[in-house]
Amino acid sequence: MTSQPSPRMSPQEMVERALELSTADDTVVIADSGSSANLRFAGNTLTTNGVSRSAQLTVISIAGQGVGVVSRAAVRPEELADVVAAADRAAEDARPSEDARPLVGGAVSADWDAPAEPTAIGVFGAFAPALGEAFAAAEAGGRRLYGFAEHSVTTTFVGTSTGARLRHVQPTGRLELNAKSPDMKRSAWTGVATRDFSDVDVAALDASLARRLEWAKNRIDLPAGRYETLLPPGAVADLMIYLYWTAGARDAFEGRTVFSRPGGGTRVGETLASLPVRLRSDPAAAGLESAPFVVAHASSRQSSVFDNGLPLAPTDWIADGALANLIQTQHSAELTNLPATPAIDNLIMEGPAGGRSLEEMIASTERGLLLTCLWYIREVDPQTLLLTGLTRDGVYLVENGEVVGEVNNFRFNESPVDLLGRVTEIGASEQTLPREWNDYFTRTVMPPVRVPDFNMSTVSQAS
Repeated sequence: MTSQPSPRMSPQEMVERALELSTADDTVVIADSGSSANLRFAGNTLTTNGVSRSAQLTVISIAGQGVGVVSRAAVRPEELADVVAAADRAAEDARPSEDARPLVGGAVSADWDAPAEPTAIGVFGAFAPALGEAFAAAEAGGRRLYGFAEHSVTTTFVGTSTGARLRHVQPTGRLELNAKSPDMKRSAWTGVATRDFSDVDVAALDASLARRLEWAKNRIDLPAGRYETLLPPGAVADLMIYLYWTAGARDAFEGRTVFSRPGGGTRVGETLASLPVRLRSDPAAAGLESAPFVVAHASSRQSSVFDNGLPLAPTDWIADGALANLIQTQHSAELTNLPATPAIDNLIMEGPAGGRSLEEMIASTERGLLLTCLWYIREVDPQTLLLTGLTRDGVYLVENGEVVGEVNNFRFNESPVDLLGRVTEIGASEQTLPREWNDYFTRTVMPPVRVPDFNMSTVSQAS
């Protein structure tokens, strides 16, 4: 006997049915419907392209103060009851959760009933011909382009037993371009973040790579040491994202991080930066739009399933150079007596008005280093947030306002918190793509910065 295909259910129907099936005191159901499209290329030739789809259902059951979480991919309608029952059993068997509290009230998104929004290969409709033109230009100029373009859209539906029905659509796009000389000895990298690829200027990106490969024709070896250094926005993003990820209020309150006050409590209110730096997040920031409410698939030291659906507001993490807020759940906010300020999926850094462009900062540099990007970043000491990592794809020497050649790579040892206190110039902020963390965090606006004594601790053999 031939089995019949399972009837399809929309993500909203899955949420509603899961809420009906649960016997727990309270329930949160999160349905994520995703799709992605990509182009990959090497040696000025498109190599692969494709589209994929994904679906994940998370059931969070609450029995008293116990929480059970079960998350499954591609759940079929006939499997739904088993998933819900497993979450209910886990809640019954769980120890009381310290972050337990009443669920957020029943807000409803105006577009709750709208279907999930997919992406498709057509998102590259205008970008792909421009990429082909860049391949031709690179070939004519003796360069080889490598990299990928990726676009994804995730539609998230959150339903709770308290009546919340929330929907958010999150597009995410990124392009990485790496140019190499024919002998593969010179390399330069650039990348951009985008919501839909309509704003990507491939020709300009290729031109910037060509300029860097020209700079690299003159090789200059330098020893380890402290150098005046210009960090471009992407490198600044990688450092500030790590700072942000470690800015949990609970860890700071318990004395675990650089944001802990000696003797107890947090450093909120303390001046960190020598210049009036502002580091902030805003779910409605133009071009960086992200979920305007909390989506927590599980509880951690920086998130709580009981906060699901909590509205998110623009939040300053650093204001006028002082630590203004830390990442707070409702539970940690009660411990620290500070406002609840959950994490938001974007990050914006700004300096004083009138900041100069990176090119203008180069032109005013007597002697210093210009970085391209940082990679293989690892934490050495959480108490100071000391990080180590390597430079990659181009470190250049600037003399009398001109780039005079490429120098060797270095291993660096720096704390982004300590750097904030030593930065002597903050340039004009722009949307950028971090190199190290762009698998996880792409929505950033950052400035270039000047550091008078960036610590290049050792010479690296990486190339």
